Amino acid sequence: MARKATVASKAQTNVPELTKEQELSAYRDMLLIRRFEEKAGQLYGMGLIGGFCHLYIGQEAVVTGITMASKKGEDAQITGYRDHGHMLVMGLDPKGVMAELTGRQGGLSKGKGGSMHMFSNEHRFYGGNGIVGAQVSLGTGLAFASQYRGDGTVSLAYFGDGASNQGQVYESFNMAKLWNLPVVYIIENNHYGMGTSLERAASTTDLSQRGRSFDIPGEQVDGMDVRMVYDAAKRAIEHARSGKGPYILEMLTYRYRGHSMSDPAKYRSKEEVQTMRAEHDAIEQSKQRILEKRYGTEESLKAIEAEVRAIVTEAADFATNDPEPDVSELWTDITLPA
Repeated sequence: MARKATVASKAQTNVPELTKEQELSAYRDMLLIRRFEEKAGQLYGMGLIGGFCHLYIGQEAVVTGITMASKKGEDAQITGYRDHGHMLVMGLDPKGVMAELTGRQGGLSKGKGGSMHMFSNEHRFYGGNGIVGAQVSLGTGLAFASQYRGDGTVSLAYFGDGASNQGQVYESFNMAKLWNLPVVYIIENNHYGMGTSLERAASTTDLSQRGRSFDIPGEQVDGMDVRMVYDAAKRAIEHARSGKGPYILEMLTYRYRGHSMSDPAKYRSKEEVQTMRAEHDAIEQSKQRILEKRYGTEESLKAIEAEVRAIVTEAADFATNDPEPDVSELWTDITLPA
């Protein structure tokens, strides 16, 4: 196997443990993302979702563990276009997320933003951004706003390995450290920027150290284990919240599907994907821990599965039956020139 398919399998020492409540909550959240994204993929194949659609299948532990460590509803989060899972874990209505994918009026952006452009001021989720790396600058701005207001919140800015070579990323790093802004930069390294492996696109592949020239600390984390994500996120968020400035977390994760729904992913072998699914899947790892520690039974986990499937089915039904936005919506939420 190539290094990119096994990097998350490094032997872990002193692995942190989750409480029963945390483990069950994380399992449910990750399962909700997985089933939601599978349904979104089905709707896309049926022609009910137009435009681009980037699924989060395989990376569920990253946003789940980080959100567990944050102050939900207070700390700001911002990401790129692989954003559905982030919204679900932050507590946004699955019906509103799915309806935005299908372009209906009940969507989070009234059906006008689609997959890549959803947000919620109420939940402090600021997108869903279609421009590669743009969310890093915006996330830094959110941290500046927090520092300016003195509200004690932290900005959590997610971006991928493909975006890690963008120039605005390093301008943001410099500014964030210069002013010691309360921001955690989360690099979701799924090893492929679109169809190009990290090794072919980056001269240095330890992305956690990309902030060294700005004196920003960073660490690599097994992003396929929600326990490791949660533990690292607690440290990083506390570092930022305490006034010590930015922190970088490189999450070593993996996407099972293509870059987007239109990507056949022929640049990697089926064996590579199958090995990651079989040996490192975050949901299966959590399920086995729950059973081994007797936090739950096969029956109780089936009940969680049934609950999640019902939520996703309801969201899909709503998203396919809700009306499309009225034509008058073309003129709302925009600023016209004088």
